[in-house]
Amino acid sequence: MIKYIASDLDGTLLYKDAQKPDSETFDLIRRLTDAGIHFIAASGRQYINMYRMFGPIQDEISYIAENGALVIDQHKTIAKGSLDRDLVFSIVDYSKQYPACNTLLSCENVCYTDSTDPSYIKHMQEVIQYNMKPVDDLRSVKEPILKLAMSDFSGCGTSKIDPLFRNKFGDQIKIVTSGNEWVDFVSPDANKGTALEKLVNYLGFDLSEGIAFGDQYNDIEMLQMAGDSYALSHCAPGVEKYAKHTTDSVQEVLKKVLAE
Repeated sequence: MIKYIASDLDGTLLYKDAQKPDSETFDLIRRLTDAGIHFIAASGRQYINMYRMFGPIQDEISYIAENGALVIDQHKTIAKGSLDRDLVFSIVDYSKQYPACNTLLSCENVCYTDSTDPSYIKHMQEVIQYNMKPVDDLRSVKEPILKLAMSDFSGCGTSKIDPLFRNKFGDQIKIVTSGNEWVDFVSPDANKGTALEKLVNYLGFDLSEGIAFGDQYNDIEMLQMAGDSYALSHCAPGVEKYAKHTTDSVQEVLKKVLAE
């Protein structure tokens, strides 16, 4: 029996550039909840951003945020990771060689950037709707750092900056691409898979009793961890190898689950 559904958001549950689920998706999640199937939103996004986007059902689901560095259910933090500050700022300093690269430090309730690009700041605050605070010096941030992220919105996406950071820091920290523009740096033991395991255990389910959906490399561990799994047909090359099935639409699979 299916007890939980865990889904990535951008490029998976959310269509194209959508910033929140549509009414059909809200209705499907409500129906899953009524049928005793718990929904888990899993993303590289910050928790408060995810919580807001699920509006009418935000208190009925659980959250895996920051690519697994933060796990929350009913406003209770189930698991939280943090990064070594010296390593974080070594990466930040290295990024200054690439002017198109924007830096984001994710803490539990707020993320910080030292970017001075007004279009980037506007995009993050008004389009993505992050709780983001620009600062002059990221070293002034004293909170535990859950995740470091780099983005290049110049049109190159991750194709340019990912190998640069991976070659320099890949043996010191876990580096994953998230969506088409983001390179995320997380604790080696933090990923959506280990986060899913902690959350499912907390909820009293067995990992075999659920389905996971994803489309990017940061979804691989979650796809492997769940009892059943679907990669989106447009997924990043190779991700489909880690899933048991492929699908064009999460929503269509959810309809089948509800019909069974």
